[in-house]
Amino acid sequence: MTPPNGKNCPLEQAAVRFILLLNIIITRPVAINHPQQQPQEDNPKRLTVSDSYAEGNFLGLPEPGEDVDVVVLPLPYELTTSYGQGTAEGPAACLAASGQVELFDEHLGEDLPAGSHIYTAEAWEGKGPNLRSQLDELASHLSPWCAGDVFPVALGGEHGILPPFVWALQHHPMIAGDLSRLTVVQIDAHADLRSALDGEVYSHACAASRSLDLGIGRLMQVGVRAYSHEESVRIETDEKITTFFAKDTQAHGTGAAVWQSWLEALAEISGPVHLTIDIDGLDASLVPATGTPVPGGLTFWQAIETIEAVFAAPNATVISADVNEIATNDHGPLTEFNAAMLATKTVACHLKARQEGRWTSTHEAKGKHRSGPMSQYFSQQI
Repeated sequence: MTPPNGKNCPLEQAAVRFILLLNIIITRPVAINHPQQQPQEDNPKRLTVSDSYAEGNFLGLPEPGEDVDVVVLPLPYELTTSYGQGTAEGPAACLAASGQVELFDEHLGEDLPAGSHIYTAEAWEGKGPNLRSQLDELASHLSPWCAGDVFPVALGGEHGILPPFVWALQHHPMIAGDLSRLTVVQIDAHADLRSALDGEVYSHACAASRSLDLGIGRLMQVGVRAYSHEESVRIETDEKITTFFAKDTQAHGTGAAVWQSWLEALAEISGPVHLTIDIDGLDASLVPATGTPVPGGLTFWQAIETIEAVFAAPNATVISADVNEIATNDHGPLTEFNAAMLATKTVACHLKARQEGRWTSTHEAKGKHRSGPMSQYFSQQI
């Protein structure tokens, strides 16, 4: 029945629309064997990566041949973690996550590898019977890559990897046995300046302290918000240490000015630099799986800005870097993905420094197969 205004009632309109839609569905041709409609097991090719994707390599990049410009060193070292566990699985998880990171870097202005050769080394495997012997193994593993012809980036593993890395860097031509030339820039929630933790002087909570013992000239820290009275006293009294606390850089209203002071301090660095990024320096919401997540930390962009600033320092040369305390959990890949993003930014900034002539090889290229000084330093410490 048609109402006086000549329009069908709502129920009749709905019925007509349903019949028309049904006719469209029945008569529309169906594309058979369209690649996107095939079951996943019948279409194993990954749609999100190129044919050259190399699983297990940093950023999924293919093997570079014998030439090496940047080496990524997985260090699944975990012997002294004091709260959450899992950093031994961190490097592999970070490498897997890096395969999903965009290759384009706006700071560099092009896709990685940007004409360079980025090599992912085999993961270090600790075989020593105790902690100190494994620290010597780490140092010996790292030293061949500190010859000045490549840029090494280590993926940890707990922050205990820092002292062996510093030991290896003494053989870098810009250090030439004098570690007082080296500045360590540290992103971290913790000061890592304890003399010992639970009786162990090589605990990951002592990484910065042991690096100072090795003779580094300067330590610059940002993001620190969890530290002991002992560490507080050392920060106040040791002229080699400059610490920007998170409570100051993140403070509402005044934090921006303090943060600018941090960036200005980075710009004043001169000489060789090692960049060590403990991912718990970021706010815990960004790295929930790391072993000791602490609220109130740096934003992702503050970490990026720090990386860019230290590489841009006009009188400094970043000769090496590490991203550490990477761990995983069952609640998603956020932690390892953020770690992969920071490692990628570090590599991109190094390549930009190469392009601008702020990093040049200081040694004849050695390629993938190399040897270097062997460490006995840690085993000899009492």
